Amino acid sequence: MPEKHPSPSHSQIHGYGHGHDLDRNHDLHILASDSERHAAEERLRSAVENGRLPFDQFDSRLDEVHAARTRGDLEAACRGLPVPGPRDALVVDRPPTSGSFLAGIFGGFVRKGQWVVPSRMTTWSMWGGGQLDLTEARFSSQDTVIRAVALWGGTKILVPEDIEVEVKGFGLFGAFDKRAAKRIGRPGTPRVTVKGIALFGAVVTRTKHR
Repeated sequence: MPEKHPSPSHSQIHGYGHGHDLDRNHDLHILASDSERHAAEERLRSAVENGRLPFDQFDSRLDEVHAARTRGDLEAACRGLPVPGPRDALVVDRPPTSGSFLAGIFGGFVRKGQWVVPSRMTTWSMWGGGQLDLTEARFSSQDTVIRAVALWGGTKILVPEDIEVEVKGFGLFGAFDKRAAKRIGRPGTPRVTVKGIALFGAVVTRTKHR
């Protein structure tokens, strides 16, 4: 027989006391939005990746998410799983939201905010500059390679504290900063490798602390 499970109470879901249950219990009866369903899907995928949810339960839980009508139904589908934090599920099963080639030639380029990084990127800064901000980004692959070329220009790459960074580029009459290189050693941590050359220019990789 299929597993039966009770609908979760608000205190089980959010960890609030009884007073909060009275104030916010109505939220569970609000109809679920597409973005909330997508967040629940990511929560299940993250749980499988982290070993919290057995893979053979993933499809049935996903069916529950797709059939959910309310926020309470979504929470029931995610029963027993922690609510993701702001930096959970860094590697996502979504296509990149940026092109793989960016150029700042007599100008500049900027990628920042919430975006999905392609697995391979090439940047050119020639008599111009550019900035890649990965601090709120998600990654389409566990391993990302960025080839940065700065010719009489500059590129700044900002990385968060919770990913691994390897810097292999070099400067020729220029600078290829390696101070942000770091290893975390935790399974599942995304890794970004920065390669390239700075000729009469600079490629600077820095950790952006929160």
